[in-house]
Amino acid sequence: MDLAVLPVVVILLLTYLAYRLKTQITFWSDRNVPSTGVSLRQKRDYNVHIARSFQKLYHQFKGQFPIAGIYLYIKPVALAIDLELLKCIFVKDFQYFHDRGTYYNEKDDPLSAHLFNLQGTKWRNLRMKISPTFTSGKMKIMFPTMIAAGKQFGDYMNEKVGKGTELELKDLLARFTTDVIGMCAFGIECNSMKDPNAQFRQMGRRHFELPRNRLKDSVCSIAPRFARLLGLRQNDPELSDFFINVVRETVDYRVKNNVHRNDFMDLLIAMMKGDTSGQDPLTFNEIAAQAFVFFVAGFETSSTTMTWALYELSLDQDVQEKGRKCVQEVLDKHNGEMSYEAMLEMTYIDQILNETLRKYPPVPLHFRAVGKDYQIPDTNTVLPAGTSVMIPVYAIHHDPEIFADPEKFDPERFTEEEIRKRHPYAWTPFGEGPRICIGMRFGMMQARIGLALLLRSFQFTSGEKSTVPLDFTAKSFILSPEQGLWLRVDKL
Repeated sequence: MDLAVLPVVVILLLTYLAYRLKTQITFWSDRNVPSTGVSLRQKRDYNVHIARSFQKLYHQFKGQFPIAGIYLYIKPVALAIDLELLKCIFVKDFQYFHDRGTYYNEKDDPLSAHLFNLQGTKWRNLRMKISPTFTSGKMKIMFPTMIAAGKQFGDYMNEKVGKGTELELKDLLARFTTDVIGMCAFGIECNSMKDPNAQFRQMGRRHFELPRNRLKDSVCSIAPRFARLLGLRQNDPELSDFFINVVRETVDYRVKNNVHRNDFMDLLIAMMKGDTSGQDPLTFNEIAAQAFVFFVAGFETSSTTMTWALYELSLDQDVQEKGRKCVQEVLDKHNGEMSYEAMLEMTYIDQILNETLRKYPPVPLHFRAVGKDYQIPDTNTVLPAGTSVMIPVYAIHHDPEIFADPEKFDPERFTEEEIRKRHPYAWTPFGEGPRICIGMRFGMMQARIGLALLLRSFQFTSGEKSTVPLDFTAKSFILSPEQGLWLRVDKL
């Protein structure tokens, strides 16, 4: 380049960057959307869980406009507040919001290219292929495996519980769900119940407890293309290597020995062979990514939900006794057998779990990205393609105008009559619409089994080591108790 031209190029580049910065900073004011005006990163207290930070924003802007404008550094993000707009985002106008906009890097971090993160046609095709794994018929086939893991859990509890025993239940419940998913996803007995340091349990713990790199997360969020160019990855290399090796060994063994277990891995292997619906076969890395997300998403969210349920039941013995009575009455009808049909009849256990998911939604924010320019209904505001959207689930679940006395734990909110009174998009712990959590039915079944097994045989009360109230750990995006859950456990 001619040196005489260089200053002109630099001036033009700086002018362009200044223009881009100005248009980003005035993004919301240009669209007449009420906004914080400053970056959430500047204002956020990192000792407070992100769910509570967004709860403040929700109440600050509620009633002003269907969305509020916030910034992550200079990246504009729409905070969806109005429930009718949620209906549009999740279902009615889904064609504008089919992607989550979350970061993944298929080349350098293959396990990140899973169903939760994938976009567009690739997501749609994969969703269609995997959906048959989570039908009620498939749940029924996997049910005996869940019950077998439940029996190991029950045996362990019977062995450990004496008079006035205090146990840390958060880790115990995570070991139970690790064993369930290890069997159902990989056909592998993880033995986490007997060995708390079993490899699957260690790796699951590692995924959620490794400290996040805020700078790297920010680059991935604000400039995903640049992050991919740099080869940035979200998953720990040791964790990735472990899961890729486990999947490879499982696939090789099953293919070589013609082993079929009617589980998640069977379906993935069929997809890798191209045996499903004449569609293009999946690569090995693609099936490893799906097995990975099924594991990490399934064990933590279900175990955390059961943890919070037991915490609330320990504080309200009447609700706990009502749950126990529900379990016993249903089992009496089914000759004491925890059959698939019996579990589906435990209505009050479902109400307890649904109220737990209201008060403690494991995923406190849902994410979407605008796929093409979208005019917000009944306004003149257009969200340009590429705009990120966040839905503050925790804040909506704790809105007193939607759920009266929201801090009270009340399973009666989830009777059929009470559900009919509410807006259908007021309770969305699993999301809604075509992108609803694909493993919802599986997660609810393992939580139902775990809770029923525990209430049938044990009573839970606060003990000397118990912490009341429990707070959220700010280190984790999942709503998880900071101090674990110590409770006194007595055999009935």
